[in-house]
Formats: sequence, structure tokens, C-alpha cells
Amino acid sequence: MVKPRLVSIMYGWVTILGVMLAASLILSLLLRFSSLGESTLNWTTLIVSIIALFAGGLIAGAKGKEKGWLLGGLTGIGFTIFILLYQYLGYGTVFSLEQTLHHAGFLIAALFGGIFGVNVSGNQEENTK
Repeated sequence: MVKPRLVSIMYGWVTILGVMLAASLILSLLLRFSSLGESTLNWTTLIVSIIALFAGGLIAGAKGKEKGWLLGGLTGIGFTIFILLYQYLGYGTVFSLEQTLHHAGFLIAALFGGIFGVNVSGNQEENTK
């Protein structure tokens, strides 16, 4: 029972990574070829991150098909731990209060994504029967 959950969480993390990479490419092109400012970029990256975590939780919940809140939460916690380790080991700093609040929002987005993902995958199975 643990292995299918771990696989669904891995799918969620890969989804988050994919959305973040695609958004980074698009935002870097917009920053280079438009008059997009850094203040706008900060809000845009926050919104894109929330969407990415929601999508990761959604995929994790859809793949896991049960306990979406747990799968979404573990997906969000895994993302936060990865970012914390990267920041601590790479730069020697821990989260600021602002970053902690952002990651709390990311966790909530991933939780809701997991809940919706289970419900979406459950509704598709019921429609095929």
C-alpha cells in the first residue's frame, strides 16, 4: 500500500517540476523581450508556484485514487523540504517568515489539489461503469 502512494507522490513532484520549468522558460522570455518588471515577476512567480503545487497535488491524488488530502499534503511537504534543503545546504540560510507563509500556502494548494484529484479520478471511474 505504501508503494502506490509513493509512486503517486513522485508523479506529483514531476508535475510540479514540469510546470515550474515551463513557467521559468516563459517568464524568462517575457522578462527578456518585454517591459515586465521585477515587482510583477514576484507576484507572477508566487501565483505560478501555487498553481504548480495545486497541479502536483491534483496528479498525486488522481494517481493515488484515495486519501487525496494525505497525498497532496505529502507532495507539498516534500516540495517544501526539498526547497529548504536546497536553500540551507546551498546558501546556508533557512526560511524567512515570508517564505514560511508562502510554503504554508503551497501546502494548502497541494492539499486541495489532492482532494480534487481523488474526486476527479473517482468520478471518471464511475462514469465508465
